Amino acid sequence: MDNDKFLPKLSQNLLEILDDNEYYDITIEVGNDPYVKIFRAHMVILNYRSSYLRRILSTNKKKSNGNLAHIKLPNILPEIFQTILRYIYGGRLFLKEYENLDIIKILVAANELGLQELTTHLQSFLIENKKNWMEQNFNLIYQTSFENNSFLKLQNFCTELISNEPEKIFISIDFFSISEKSLISLIQHDNLQMSVVQVWEHVLKWGIAQNPEFPSDPSSYSKDDFNTLKNTLQKCIPFIKFFNLTSKEFLKNVYPYKKILPKELRENLIEYFLDHDCTTNDISKQKITKEISLNDNDSKIITFQHAELISKWIDRLEIPNKIYEFKLILRGSNDGFSSSKFHEICDNQSHTISIIKVKDSSVPHSLIIIGNEILGGYNPIKWRSNYSHSATKDSFIFSFKNRDSVENYILSRVKKKNCAIFNSYDCGPSFGRDLILHEKNFCYEGYCNKNYYEKLIRETTNYFSVEDYEIFQIMKD
Repeated sequence: MDNDKFLPKLSQNLLEILDDNEYYDITIEVGNDPYVKIFRAHMVILNYRSSYLRRILSTNKKKSNGNLAHIKLPNILPEIFQTILRYIYGGRLFLKEYENLDIIKILVAANELGLQELTTHLQSFLIENKKNWMEQNFNLIYQTSFENNSFLKLQNFCTELISNEPEKIFISIDFFSISEKSLISLIQHDNLQMSVVQVWEHVLKWGIAQNPEFPSDPSSYSKDDFNTLKNTLQKCIPFIKFFNLTSKEFLKNVYPYKKILPKELRENLIEYFLDHDCTTNDISKQKITKEISLNDNDSKIITFQHAELISKWIDRLEIPNKIYEFKLILRGSNDGFSSSKFHEICDNQSHTISIIKVKDSSVPHSLIIIGNEILGGYNPIKWRSNYSHSATKDSFIFSFKNRDSVENYILSRVKKKNCAIFNSYDCGPSFGRDLILHEKNFCYEGYCNKNYYEKLIRETTNYFSVEDYEIFQIMKD
């Protein structure tokens, strides 16, 4: 016999009980004035179907004088509660009959009422059937999912979309409603598949949308309007790579809004796009918007020339867009050579450069002694301690055979992005299985291999000892 054969009949009978006005023993006041509705129900069913209602009912028993128990649910819309109440009794919910926004409201109400199985099902339904709609309404989904830790599936959906297809958020219906913090996160995202001019146009439109009092025609903006827009976008503008624009893009899309750019940046841009005859060195000087803060106090391993070359690698340019500021956040000789200390300081930090000074070592089958060897890697995403691999297409590892020469180097970019970064509490900075440090007798040792990155950055895969190491955060603002 099919054990599920009679469940539809059971569901039907329970719904008939709900509709019967004779045997109810509780009334539920749902909504706020002027949208309030009274529902009749049965305490025994509510008690076993909803953990939230069970707690409320424990203090709202039927009175000994015969008066009915009465509870209030002001945070739920009456029409949404009616849907959920029929689910509580009948165990059925035909989601295809509902508008997408109503499904979100049902989800929020189901979570409030402690209907865990329904909360999980609704999230799965949205992800499997409403993916395009959720992408178009990303801000709504993002805010809803992170308001409560019960919406883990929706949170994962949002996180994956931000990580893998951030450009879809720019074209979402409610893009103009996202927060400034979220916008900045999108602008500097590693996987953003949009041109600089497209990013600028979206950021500009977002800034204008935050000021609905502006004239519809930007050419009519007053001085006050430009100042207001400048203040609105002041934290976003440093993350726009203006120097990667063409002259035509700059003239058409940026120059009309030159008043909202910081004076120094504006002058550098105008000079750069006007002077087409300047030499390579001149271009490099013009494109540097912030000089590096790197001296003997900041690094005991690398020089200004190393930092200039690493900055070029970060931007994938022959001529660096800028020489970034390297902010020292950890030094082994000061903070200790323990994996726990590395994760204490560096977990949740992004855009970090790991610099490793190798103890003098010899090359196998040779009498050559390697001195001043430097290894390192760039991690654009956050370090973790969850024993997993993290994905990014922009990480790289490198080596300099000698600190005194920046010419003799090996640069190796990630080729299998899903395994780019290895997160383990037992290890220090680790890039795939290609450059790994781990603690040994209160010191660090490591090894290099060729697995997930393009090249082997050492002539040997043997273990090496670490004389010192430094972690810098690249200051992109």
